[in-house]
Amino acid sequence: MNSEHPPSGAQPGGDTPQPKTWSGRFSEPVDERVKRFTASVEFDKRLALFDIQGSLAHAAMLAAVGVIGEQDLADIRRGMAQIRQEIENGTFVWSVDLEDVHLNIERRLTDLVGDAGKRLHTGRSRNDQVATDIRLYLRDAIDRILGYLRDLRRVLAELAQTHADLIMPGFTHLQVAQPITFGHHLLAYYEMLRRDAERFGDCRRRVNRLPLGSAALAGTSYPIDREQVAAALGFEGLSENSLDAVSDRDFAIEFLSAAALTMTHLSRLSEELILWMSPRFGFIDLADRFCTGSSIMPQKKNPDVPELVRGKTGRVNGHLVALLTLMKSQPLAYNKDNQEDKEPLFDTVDTLSDSLVIYAEMLRGLRVFPQRMRDAALQGFATATDLADHLVRLGTPFREAHDAVARAVRFAADKGCDLSDLTLEQLRVFAPSVGPDVFEVLTLEGSVAARAHRGGTAPARVRSAAAKALADLDGELP
Repeated sequence: MNSEHPPSGAQPGGDTPQPKTWSGRFSEPVDERVKRFTASVEFDKRLALFDIQGSLAHAAMLAAVGVIGEQDLADIRRGMAQIRQEIENGTFVWSVDLEDVHLNIERRLTDLVGDAGKRLHTGRSRNDQVATDIRLYLRDAIDRILGYLRDLRRVLAELAQTHADLIMPGFTHLQVAQPITFGHHLLAYYEMLRRDAERFGDCRRRVNRLPLGSAALAGTSYPIDREQVAAALGFEGLSENSLDAVSDRDFAIEFLSAAALTMTHLSRLSEELILWMSPRFGFIDLADRFCTGSSIMPQKKNPDVPELVRGKTGRVNGHLVALLTLMKSQPLAYNKDNQEDKEPLFDTVDTLSDSLVIYAEMLRGLRVFPQRMRDAALQGFATATDLADHLVRLGTPFREAHDAVARAVRFAADKGCDLSDLTLEQLRVFAPSVGPDVFEVLTLEGSVAARAHRGGTAPARVRSAAAKALADLDGELP
């Protein structure tokens, strides 16, 4: 048997030096340190199944246009099926000598099916091959992330329905500002994540363009049918310029930008959960399985998951800056620098996916302490704005009403009481026009109920908004 083609059950060992597919041009082997430095197989092997998917579509097209024969196509399909099985069951041997996922698979295919494996690369380059693999990978990742976002948004909407009437303080500058409902607060994060989902959906459309057929940079002289390959792989269109197609990483940067913003939203919620869980607030508690203790202080229950999400946000932000920096000085077309796009991209997908999944599960077990929230809303003169609005409705110009209420607040603060604790006579010192009905607007319930417009915090409006959110989620395509 020809030594170049071992038996179909054999596979070169991972540590056995393999000749490079491009080595004919060179008079000496690659330095061992350089080999390790330039190899990407340890991280890009996660592209393996997408590489097989793209290669099969390419082979089918080559057969359709007559560049390879039907027997070659059958052999390629048979070999790829075995490679897929080896990868999935963990028996595929990866070789650093073969640099990357693409050459590892191509070499194994050639070992299995001989010359048919050598013909597979006709009409393409690793440049357009890797660009296609990354787009297939990222499209799949976006679809999964959109599902995770739907799950988390659903949890938030369901919690908002449950807690539509629960009053808590709303803050600006981390100072008590006005009463709101907990459901309204949760829906604010629903809206952030809804926008995130829209951004990922927009990004997906630009990811879903086929670069294969661009070859190294100038296209190919073979009579390829790019539309056939695009249809087979589910791409919505083609990359229209071969130079741009092999060197473009805008789609990856756009994904990282959307991911960084989503992580920022999770980080903001993390910060609030951490504060709310503190005994100084005491608004909520997280299930024990999402927390840890202290090695020295037995009483501690630490919100490690929100803290880690807050910390990992910086990691994802760093990946975005890394890719922007990676691309900022590259001339056309492909450069080896682009090998550095994968690790930040892969890590971002993993980090964001894990954060979204664990957050949804963590919030499902959220425990809320309504009385602590209500007590906090009674501090800081949260209904002062309601009193000013009441005076305006009685005919007082707003700026005069604002000044009168500010003086009343200072008086109540000196007495150590809330506005609602002042007598009618005391209130009339600052606002002579008020009557007994003023105390209705100074209640927490009256304050939130008065904000019944669309987007307001009134319980009825929160229930309506939560119901709409759930209906919208039911209507979204999986």
